[in-house]
Amino acid sequence: MNTINKYIGVLAIAFLLIQCSPKTTEVMESVEEIVDFRGSAPNPGPAPKINIGKANTFKLDNGLQVIVVENHKIPSVSFQISLKNDQINENEKVGFVSMAGDLMGRGTKSKSKAEIDEAVDYIGASLSTYGSGMFGSALTKHVPALLDVMTDVLYNPSMPAEELEKIKTQTLTGLVASVTDPNSISSNMRAKVMYGGDHPYGEIQKEENVNVIDIEACRDYVECFFIPNNAYLVIVGDVTIDDAQDMANKYFGKWERKPFKPVKHKMVPKPESTQVMFAHKDAAVQSVVNVSYPVELKPGAPDVIPARVMNTILGGGSSGRLFLNLREDKAYTYGSYSSLSSDRLAGSFNAQASVRNEVTDSSITQILYELERIRTEAVDAEFLQNTKNFMTGSFARSLESPQTIARFALSIFRNNLPEDYYETYLEKLNAVTVEDVQSMAQKYIKPESAYVFVVGSKEEVAESLLQFDSDGEIEYFDPFGDLDVADKTEIPDDLTGTQIVEDYINAMGGMDKLKGIRNVITTMSASMMGQNMTIQQSYAEGKFSMTMGNGQMTFMDQRYDGTTLQVSQMGNVETFTEGSQVDAIKEQATVSAQYDYISNGSTIELLGAETIDGMSCYKLSITKPSGNRVTEFYTVDGSLLIRTVGTAPGPAGDVAITTDLMDYKDYDGLFMPSVIKTAGMMPTPIEMKVESVEINSDIDMSMFEIK
Repeated sequence: MNTINKYIGVLAIAFLLIQCSPKTTEVMESVEEIVDFRGSAPNPGPAPKINIGKANTFKLDNGLQVIVVENHKIPSVSFQISLKNDQINENEKVGFVSMAGDLMGRGTKSKSKAEIDEAVDYIGASLSTYGSGMFGSALTKHVPALLDVMTDVLYNPSMPAEELEKIKTQTLTGLVASVTDPNSISSNMRAKVMYGGDHPYGEIQKEENVNVIDIEACRDYVECFFIPNNAYLVIVGDVTIDDAQDMANKYFGKWERKPFKPVKHKMVPKPESTQVMFAHKDAAVQSVVNVSYPVELKPGAPDVIPARVMNTILGGGSSGRLFLNLREDKAYTYGSYSSLSSDRLAGSFNAQASVRNEVTDSSITQILYELERIRTEAVDAEFLQNTKNFMTGSFARSLESPQTIARFALSIFRNNLPEDYYETYLEKLNAVTVEDVQSMAQKYIKPESAYVFVVGSKEEVAESLLQFDSDGEIEYFDPFGDLDVADKTEIPDDLTGTQIVEDYINAMGGMDKLKGIRNVITTMSASMMGQNMTIQQSYAEGKFSMTMGNGQMTFMDQRYDGTTLQVSQMGNVETFTEGSQVDAIKEQATVSAQYDYISNGSTIELLGAETIDGMSCYKLSITKPSGNRVTEFYTVDGSLLIRTVGTAPGPAGDVAITTDLMDYKDYDGLFMPSVIKTAGMMPTPIEMKVESVEINSDIDMSMFEIK
């Protein structure tokens, strides 16, 4: 049945219709925020004097280090517990630390999750827990009530097993979406290759990891790591040091101290030469490119500030050299940026861009060129001053937030920085010279020994990247960053793509069965944005009809009478007689797309064999008469179509859509999937279940009429 790609555009439109008031979140890094300064650069001046104010600190008898930042402008106080330990290895239970943190706030020995939420909401407060600590905030007058709940969560978490199962279900749903998202695939590949699977930064979560996470592991983590001698308590807001000492002793003084041994990790090795690492994504219309490698740069090290200035010039924003080259000069991408991060365990450098397939190799050439150029070509003195001016302004604005000051104070303790590190930050920033920038570039920018990570179409891109690999061999990876083991299926010399499609048609019920089908009505159910949806699609005599609704409302009605397409969406009606919409609907107005491949002149190319979910599959590329192309995977054993990958219009151009077909069933002699999962268009995959299939029924032809 042609139920494979009919719903992609429909689901995308429905998603837009049922979502309400989308929000945009802007994340501002206090020190590193860069503004495009090409329009009106300010005149250089001396670094302003910064009086951050010294945070008050004291330690409780149980080892809890308390940091207090007074700010009496607003009558509210926040309490943040931050664990001291570095990230730990989770081994086969990757992800259990964050789940443990989440579970802490989902119930105590005396309160359910609902009762905790109600108690916090009643006083207009906030409370959140996570793997590395917890955070609570309330108006000054409600602080005692907040701390009662917060310490109950800290001392008496019940860690309910049923809540863990909910978290695991949500996590598994997110994993399904991540394996088709090129940015997630790139992130997994970079982490696994750069840090290795035995380093906490290189542990990648898979379905099998989620399935073995148990409540005991979560409880043990909280028991071992949520202890006062492994924690900081940061108090910020409308509070005096005396009040803070009283509250800390009253609410956190009874927190029990336990033996604790810090976790240590090995240094991360650097690549010795340039190596290309590739992850294939079917139907990708662009490549995600990252040039990355680990660096040894500890927080607060003398190089941090001049190195940040250097990176800002290279790729810190829309005035960076990467952006000006790849976007404004070459028009290869919407944007290209770089980052140079300091870290206690392993810092990193990364330069990235998402580019069209046909310019992937050219984009990498330009990225590597800019990396080499900043090492050898001195920055213009005026440009350097403009960069420092805007970094100065950004830093000064960040000080308006008391949370920033608290973060600075915590960083001083955590990283053993001088007490005046942030007070003298602008002086050190203003002292950075042209020579310093070039020195930092020569020390930290290493294009000759970097990983070039690419996620994209292997057929269209990979061969052109051989020039960048030092040994002339590209390594291929799966979506989780593991080496992609080639399928060992031997393909007969005389096997063709057309034969594979014909075998599938026979598995469906045979050519004669398809020829005898006059009409079909398929009803499916799905859930989107928390709403249950019903989708009904009908086919008869080259005509097509589709409706989508939730029982009370029809979100979309689509009709094609063989000549004209009419699309109705929430009262808006459009009619088409030609164009891409009509071409697409003609391809849908059929009982079987595969049946049409044989008869309509589609080009069927056998690309090879791949393993999909543990099954060996033949991989076919289908080019339809319209020029539309789709990749399909048919099982070697059973000749069933289990995956298709195509493209559909998205907000920023075409996006790859992956559709998995599962649980084939017999519907009146027609063998077809009863469950269809589509991923790529929406934030989470959509699972559609076939509720009923009516074949050669007394169909009401008025459903195809154009109104």
